[in-house]
Amino acid sequence: MSARATDDVGNLVRRLSRLLNRKVSDVLMLLVNRKTAGSLGAVAGFAIAVVFAWKFLRSPPGIARRNAQKRRITPSTSQPASGFGSSSEGLTPVLEMKVSGAAEAISAPIQLRPGQIVKKKLSGCRKMTCQLLGVILEEKNPEELQIVLAETCFRPSVVEVLLEITKYCDLYLMETVLDDESEKRVLSALENAGLFQTGGLIKDKILFCSTEGGRTSFVRQLEADWHIDSNLDIISQLSRFIRHQLFISPMEPGQIAPNVLTSASLEQYFA
Repeated sequence: MSARATDDVGNLVRRLSRLLNRKVSDVLMLLVNRKTAGSLGAVAGFAIAVVFAWKFLRSPPGIARRNAQKRRITPSTSQPASGFGSSSEGLTPVLEMKVSGAAEAISAPIQLRPGQIVKKKLSGCRKMTCQLLGVILEEKNPEELQIVLAETCFRPSVVEVLLEITKYCDLYLMETVLDDESEKRVLSALENAGLFQTGGLIKDKILFCSTEGGRTSFVRQLEADWHIDSNLDIISQLSRFIRHQLFISPMEPGQIAPNVLTSASLEQYFA
């Protein structure tokens, strides 16, 4: 090796010695003083490694972290579909949509099936009594049942509610009638509506009486948990004995008793 090459290596070592600590410099100078080809090659390789290590150690931490993040990000997430903005800006609308959708799902009311609504409103009722006229039948009074030319009209919208009620409690239907013919017409209307076909309601649970007071006696004797009626006097008399009552009336009568509720129709209450 020429003297010029030896001097160049010596200059490189002296520059590195000013950057490194004293002990490392002594080792390098020892290798140079030996002036062999193997020693000089080792010194040159060591010097290059030291330079790269020094640059890496002196680089700012933020740059190293950003470089590492760039390597981890895949091409599909590093650029949004539109080509504008950073990856975080592209993901923000998606995250906002997910959070908004979850909030709407939580705040949205739970839709119950008709059977679930009936069971909830019955509140554990095991026996119910219910008037026929004005609640289940279109006719409002016993006199309308005596009109021979008119057909007894069953309210079709209440059929589903009655069938659901019979699944959870014993249901007794009762009415005041003026003659036997009226009874037959009522039973025929119930049978045509299909209420006797499911087995939840039987003809023995259809009760008839000749006075309004007789209906009150029926309810008390049966010890019903629920009673439904359109006669305010009967509702008022039974309020001390029946746990729950539903007064069917198109007008709001105000608070009758704490255990008396009011609704325009039976199906509306259980809707």
